[in-house]
Amino acid sequence: MSTDLDTSLIRNRLKNVQSLPTLPPIAAKLNKMVEDEDITAAAIEAVIAKDQAMTTKLLKIVNSPFFGFPQRISTISNAIVLLGFNVIRTLIVTSSIFETMQSSDILLWEHSLGCAACAGILAKRKKLKSPEEVSTAGLIHDLGKVVIRAEFPEKFVEIQKIVEAEQIPMREAEIKCIGIGHAEIGSELAKLWNLPQRLIEPIKHHHDINDNLIFKDITAIIHFSDILVRGLGFGSGGDPWVPDLDEKAWKIIKIGKNDLKEILEEMDSKIVELQDFAMEMQK
Repeated sequence: MSTDLDTSLIRNRLKNVQSLPTLPPIAAKLNKMVEDEDITAAAIEAVIAKDQAMTTKLLKIVNSPFFGFPQRISTISNAIVLLGFNVIRTLIVTSSIFETMQSSDILLWEHSLGCAACAGILAKRKKLKSPEEVSTAGLIHDLGKVVIRAEFPEKFVEIQKIVEAEQIPMREAEIKCIGIGHAEIGSELAKLWNLPQRLIEPIKHHHDINDNLIFKDITAIIHFSDILVRGLGFGSGGDPWVPDLDEKAWKIIKIGKNDLKEILEEMDSKIVELQDFAMEMQK
């Protein structure tokens, strides 16, 4: 089967996913609201505040170590001001994915948290416009793996067997088994959820940096963060190997040895906080 056919089939399957939790009722409303240039933080907060469970969950994530704000954020309005509408919307829309990861694959959840933290550190060093959005891209870069596990469980087991038997990375095993990798599946779901292209592109290309990308800097940061967190051994991406760093990504990021040393030192302290946060989110 061709990849195009597989993508079409999986897109149709994703429209009617059965195993993943449904989107929160407020997600569709927020998707429309954030498209209005005149929308206010107060209006967004009023919608979110109607869902107390979502409010609590959102504040937990906003106060997490991978965003790293120096003071505690106690209101949704403050969170919106600091993070922006797009990040808040993305966190709400993908909250079902977080719940699935926390309950079924804590190692993937830890890996995603680590990638988010590292991406934020790099984005701040590179002085990107919205480092919090880059952190969010790191958090959801592997959401395709959650989809495969939840919606295609028989294929997930088969993929794991191929990884172990042939000693190949998970992405190669996915393509071998279902004709498409988690990055492509994740990006298809992100499109269906109307997430911004700044997030869709890093999800789809975090293993594949090419010259046609619009958001090369974010994608390169997620690629690098994924590899670095794997190298640090925090959590698991589903296989034990650390991929090679794409030379294109390295040229885009442009960090020196001293920068790398400082990033590793910062990540060492972050990992301790992230482990505590991962355990807290499971409660």
